[in-house]
Amino acid sequence: MVDSNVSQHYRSNELPFLESIDSLSAKVANEYRPILTNFLNPRQLYILETIVNRYEGVSFQTFGGFASAEMKRAVAFPDYFTPGTDEYNITTFQIDYPSKFATLSHGQILGSIMGSGIDRDVIGDIVTDGFNWQFMCESEMADYVQDQVDRIGKIKVKLKRIGPEQIIIPVDEGEELTTTVASLRVDALVSEGFHISRHHAKELVEGGMIKINWEDANRPDLETSIQDIISVRGFGRISITDIAGTTKKGKIRIGIKVYNRNK
Repeated sequence: MVDSNVSQHYRSNELPFLESIDSLSAKVANEYRPILTNFLNPRQLYILETIVNRYEGVSFQTFGGFASAEMKRAVAFPDYFTPGTDEYNITTFQIDYPSKFATLSHGQILGSIMGSGIDRDVIGDIVTDGFNWQFMCESEMADYVQDQVDRIGKIKVKLKRIGPEQIIIPVDEGEELTTTVASLRVDALVSEGFHISRHHAKELVEGGMIKINWEDANRPDLETSIQDIISVRGFGRISITDIAGTTKKGKIRIGIKVYNRNK
């Protein structure tokens, strides 16, 4: 059971993950062996670091298939162990599709994969160079994913396994900003990040257009935190990179990275 002094700093929907990482860390310490996680988003990786660091003799490393990956698998391990790239069990798929006649999107691809009964944490980053599309997958589930996914929306596709040297390295199109907000509510962050009114941001939340770390943000007053990723349909997404105290006027100083602003 995680100490209440620690758990009070997290949202209630994060507590099951917190407990699972605490249990995993204890298992590594007690059984003296490495344990591999599923793919974790940046917020989960931040929580993992907080919990694992409380255990003496337990360390962790992460990898997502390529150096700048956002979704990563983590290996928690005892002192004697040094994980290599092979420890992460990541398979990369290239999506073969009739590119002359069809276009794909990140949302379409993820929706079709999850629509096949595959959990989000089985899939890592989905990347493109504007023409080719690829995604990372847990090797343990690669055969199943390859069998299940033969369409993206209505487009017939084939998944082809590729080597690390063929992985597309996506261009980072995020814009980094330092700004201040009255609160860390999701509607305040969306209003600030995309230069829209607080009222419009609230409507987007209530209309089911906003997700925090790929889960529906169903209330405008939901508090966000460091390393959260806020996705806004039709606008793009915001990543909270830093929370740096308050100004003299009581506003919260934050660092954010905004992707696809006003698109």
